[in-house]
Amino acid sequence: MESYIMDDSVVEEQTSASEKPIVAGCGGVYMDYLATVARFPQPDEKIRSIDSKVSNDAFGKLVIEELNGDGVDTSFMVVSDIGTTPFTYVIVDREKNTRTCINSPGYPPLSPQELPDGIVTKILDGAKLLYLDGRLADTALLLAEEAKRKRIPILIDAEPKRAGLDELLQFADYVVCSAEFPQVWTGFPTFPGALTQIAIKLPNLKFVIVTLGASGCVMLERMSHCLSDLELFDVNTEYELLLKRSFQATGEPTAISSEVRLFKQTASNGETVEFPGRLVIGTAEKIPPSELVDTTGAGDAFIAAVLYSLCTQMNLEKMLAFGAIVAGANCRALGARGGLPYYHDSKLISFLDAL
Repeated sequence: MESYIMDDSVVEEQTSASEKPIVAGCGGVYMDYLATVARFPQPDEKIRSIDSKVSNDAFGKLVIEELNGDGVDTSFMVVSDIGTTPFTYVIVDREKNTRTCINSPGYPPLSPQELPDGIVTKILDGAKLLYLDGRLADTALLLAEEAKRKRIPILIDAEPKRAGLDELLQFADYVVCSAEFPQVWTGFPTFPGALTQIAIKLPNLKFVIVTLGASGCVMLERMSHCLSDLELFDVNTEYELLLKRSFQATGEPTAISSEVRLFKQTASNGETVEFPGRLVIGTAEKIPPSELVDTTGAGDAFIAAVLYSLCTQMNLEKMLAFGAIVAGANCRALGARGGLPYYHDSKLISFLDAL
């Protein structure tokens, strides 16, 4: 059985069952088979795991039950009567604190023709935000078009390059991506320059965030200031200055921001591009080696925190620190969801009390 989720997520202790959902999502539901090993195996070698865990079971029914148990409305999920549920083998290497994923996509893929009449409108009813993970491009595009019609902001997780992603990104208000994506997608040689290129290519974009694992994250925010009032800066130089400041940061995760600049960059063809914006570097939580268990799902946990922050109109600098705390908590347990903090977690109080 293969399951695909198009869910409306609710925030525990803030949203009662009678209230409208705040986030609608479209993407794949995956089950993880996790094995912790003392070191990564060599080719043709047999080793024993230290610990292992299966996310409930191999059946999509149990995936749905787990999501329901966490307050996620799964009534819009499409469940296929044939095929297999998507799953991923995850090898957690305790020696180097890495995790290696071997993905097995489910079959058959969801097609828009399988959606009941009128379901796209119902999915978005009452939603404050639409989250798309880049999978199921044809279905995601239908939701993106309807969200724009309803003026619902869209956040897209653009981790790998996928078929249909280019068209989908044109609808994005917010983008969160992996470290390699900016340069791969834009073809621009420098990381800061590639960020600027993303913002230029996506006219509706308010910000793009690049997650960098233990190195934190980088955000480029689009600003609407009068260009004549802004000083012209080279985006690569500004990034290097912020990076040096971030190396000096100690203690809890924080955000280090530039002033609002008119950033400039020179392309390989000699063309100069200007963009009004602000660069922000978010530092990661420094997790002691004795507490670091598994980084599986850390990026997804960070995105979940960003979604929550946007729905509650949290300050963007505070949002990046909040995301680092949530991602760090998830790294302290095995699996993609094992360490996710609850609303009443003591580390979240300073972020949530003022909301």
